[in-house]
Amino acid sequence: MQDEKILDVENLTIEFDGNKVLEGVSFSLNKGDVLAVVGPNGAGKTVMFKALLGLIQHSGKINWKPGVKIGYVPQKLAIERSFPLTVREFLALRLGKSSNGVHDEILNVLRSVGIKTGESQEYHLEHHILNRPIGMLSGGELQRVLIAWSLISNPDVLLFDEPTAGIDISGEGTIYNLLHKIQESSEMTLILISHDLNIVYKYADNVICLNKQMICFGAPNTVLDPQSLSALYGGETKFYHHEH
Repeated sequence: MQDEKILDVENLTIEFDGNKVLEGVSFSLNKGDVLAVVGPNGAGKTVMFKALLGLIQHSGKINWKPGVKIGYVPQKLAIERSFPLTVREFLALRLGKSSNGVHDEILNVLRSVGIKTGESQEYHLEHHILNRPIGMLSGGELQRVLIAWSLISNPDVLLFDEPTAGIDISGEGTIYNLLHKIQESSEMTLILISHDLNIVYKYADNVICLNKQMICFGAPNTVLDPQSLSALYGGETKFYHHEH
């Protein structure tokens, strides 16, 4: 079956106050692709995401397939621990309904991101995640709730800005495994920013390397060579990965 193109980017360039923060980026994605975006801090990765989401002005072309639905999970969400909004109320806002009338829908989306919801009687317990303020969640719990939020609209594409930022190392693999399962089961297209090249090799079909311009684009095993890594991170950068 012929690949179905879902995104085409041509000569994407972004300037702030006359200073180019990203220049000449071109790539395309097909339905079901997993694209990793790598590069040092300040390379333009999050800025590119904002352009893809239509949040900032740019030159060049960004052409999404007509009618495509896009979900976005930010790198972090600064929430006061005392902010009086529960997980149930947060997800109900996304559904656009009263939190009293979306019990099953909320439970289903939480299960889809690996959050154990327990038996129905637990729904009313104060300690249950549904009734906990979102500011009191751990980094891993909050990330899963944010993924659940993004999945409610049944998007065709999910953009993840550092999916494991703020999560302890033991939880990183779990989050990436979750994203992989979601992508495989729904055939969604994933675009994720990551600093972990082992993750890039394991999960991504293609990688785009940014350092204010596009250094490389293609299959990780092909384009992540010493020259590209040096152009990205400088010096005699070396990277070793293990096949499993």
